Amino acid sequence: MLLDQMGITAQDLLHTPGVRPHVPTFGEYVPVVLAAIGAGAARTYGNYLRKVVDRWADRRLDDITPTEVETLMRQVQADAVQRRNFRGGTGAGEHLITALRCVYRRAVADRLIADADDPAKKVAKPRRPTSQRIALPDERLGELVAAAATGGRDPELDALIVRFHIETACRRGGLLRVRPMDLDVQQCLVMLREKGGTFRRQPVSPTLMTFLLHHVHQRGAPPDEQLLRYLTGGPVGRRRYDGLFTRIGRDLPWVVTQGVSAHWLRHTTLTWVERVYGYGVALAYAGHAESPNDTGTTARYVKATLQEVATALAGLTGEPHPLALSEEEAG
Repeated sequence: MLLDQMGITAQDLLHTPGVRPHVPTFGEYVPVVLAAIGAGAARTYGNYLRKVVDRWADRRLDDITPTEVETLMRQVQADAVQRRNFRGGTGAGEHLITALRCVYRRAVADRLIADADDPAKKVAKPRRPTSQRIALPDERLGELVAAAATGGRDPELDALIVRFHIETACRRGGLLRVRPMDLDVQQCLVMLREKGGTFRRQPVSPTLMTFLLHHVHQRGAPPDEQLLRYLTGGPVGRRRYDGLFTRIGRDLPWVVTQGVSAHWLRHTTLTWVERVYGYGVALAYAGHAESPNDTGTTARYVKATLQEVATALAGLTGEPHPLALSEEEAG
């Protein structure tokens, strides 16, 4: 009624000339996004967002076209560092698109642009090549374990890292985030905090639990801080893994040739668990069971219990576990 009295229609209000909402530039908005996302995501995508700012610092978010996004993606792929496991820069291109989608997704949520105006959604990610990681044969795994435990400045630390990954099949970040307070000594469980903010309790063998407790006692890790420590008492960083597998590669050329890393140990253990104990137990062992997007349709119907995972671990290590099912129960 008020609009009628003023002689204005609703359509008139939608077409006010000369008014353009303020949309920030990349130089203004990327720091906001980096402050909001988790540390892991910032570490993964921060480098790519810096490339975006270097190129488009003074450009508004709604000024970029899909063609410009794809052009930048191709340039990032071409400039990718060519390491031994180089696969055409597809990983770099994928990370760039993911980083840009993160920026635009937040811009849409903040009502800075409309969802339809997101140019990153209109550019397909490069097709990811098939992973070259495979489960290591028993002989190769034995060689790797021996090499980790018999060389370097701190073979005790290296052996602990390798054994932890073989037993738990966790990711690198999972071990680096373990604190002494995450150890359930009585039940031989370790609380793992992995990517995506996931938490899970993973069974470990009594022997590994003893090694972890010895490490805490010997190197003085505070209860609420990182468990894994150098001989000096300082916390172990992600670069330790690079040095570890570089050292192992000097003794075992096949490690260098195939580009073996700690993640290969995850593949090795999960493959063994799946072959022996089935898909459902492998899903739980991997920590995928709570995320349908990671597990496929089967996970909606099959979910292994903690006791079944502990039984799989007992079979893997040959050591009894307090949570493992008896042969009669497992049957």
